[in-house]
Amino acid sequence: MSWENDVVYAMTPVKLLTIPIGGWPLQEYNKFALGRHIVSSCGLTVMVIVQFLELYYNCTNAYANLDALTLFACGILAVLKIVWFRIYADNLICNYSSAMSDYHAIDTEEKRIIMRKHASWGRVISIIALLISYVDSVIFIVGHAQVSSEEAQLNISIWGHRAGYAVPSTCTLAHFDISTGSYLVIFALESIFLVIMCLSNHGSDSLFLQITLHICGQLKILKASFMNFDATGPKVDERFNALILRHDHLIQMARKLAEIISFILIIQLFISSMLICIVGFAFIIALTTNDFGMMSKSFMVLSAFLAQLTVYSVVGDYLKSQMEEVALSVYQCNWYNLPTKVARNVVFIMMWSQLPVKLQAGNFIVVDLGTYMSILRTSVSYLSVLRVMLDT
Repeated sequence: MSWENDVVYAMTPVKLLTIPIGGWPLQEYNKFALGRHIVSSCGLTVMVIVQFLELYYNCTNAYANLDALTLFACGILAVLKIVWFRIYADNLICNYSSAMSDYHAIDTEEKRIIMRKHASWGRVISIIALLISYVDSVIFIVGHAQVSSEEAQLNISIWGHRAGYAVPSTCTLAHFDISTGSYLVIFALESIFLVIMCLSNHGSDSLFLQITLHICGQLKILKASFMNFDATGPKVDERFNALILRHDHLIQMARKLAEIISFILIIQLFISSMLICIVGFAFIIALTTNDFGMMSKSFMVLSAFLAQLTVYSVVGDYLKSQMEEVALSVYQCNWYNLPTKVARNVVFIMMWSQLPVKLQAGNFIVVDLGTYMSILRTSVSYLSVLRVMLDT
């Protein structure tokens, strides 16, 4: 029962985040799961279209436009993640099924401690994502409803109502005759799909980062196995070949994860970089005009996108370093006592470690701390130039 408790500890938060949108890899892929996925995808697509129309019509104030721009970007990422993870569901199923087997195969307390440690990191990410999904949704709904309600009261002759919506949709829905009953239904649907948008974004991130951290933990266990390998014991060939096969298996699992996330990360980096610059500029303007409402809203958006970039960069850098350190652990074992036939394999293991699996955006931008710092430097330089332009 101990391994089952470890599985529950590691995977329950991620399951709670992804089950509502039909994204949990170990679920039963029936019509009900497909229905949840279709409803989530279609609803988010409608949200993205509405936000695009809001920006196109541009009939509201700067607060509402900033909300529309933020939701437009988040909606694109949310739709992309749940659709892409569904397309590459087999890769996620392989990784999560392998993780279940790893928990079942725990045979020492040292391995359990390492796996528990990495599971706790993933659990923290999932719990924070769960809190962000619901807290941000409530704050956004209340804040935008108040702003759009004030705007509607000033333009009641044009829009025909006094109430605000949960998400930016005033300009789009102004072309329709919205009754009180229809307004309540629309407000409820917008609130629900706003929560789904947050779950699709943060839940998908947690789903991917959780299993990536698990792979990192297995690499750490593998390194310890290489370093403590007994080259003078019985069945040296079988035991060392088992470690080689384990290394190959982890490489294959990591490659499946890198294949899933490549296209998502290039879109994530592009959208995050653009929004950091645009919203950062809005933050600078709010500072100069002492607009505390815009300042707080801009700060919230900047914090959310910077947090996403930070987590992906830290985990990507950690995965790369764990892959590279396998070569050092093999070198630190008693390889000189191995039989000649087995010792040849040490060279190949070290060669594999020279080309570690990395999280890459579009298969050409390595997502690690170096890339993260480069994005921050470029964004800060851009904002510094804009700030000087405002002062002159």
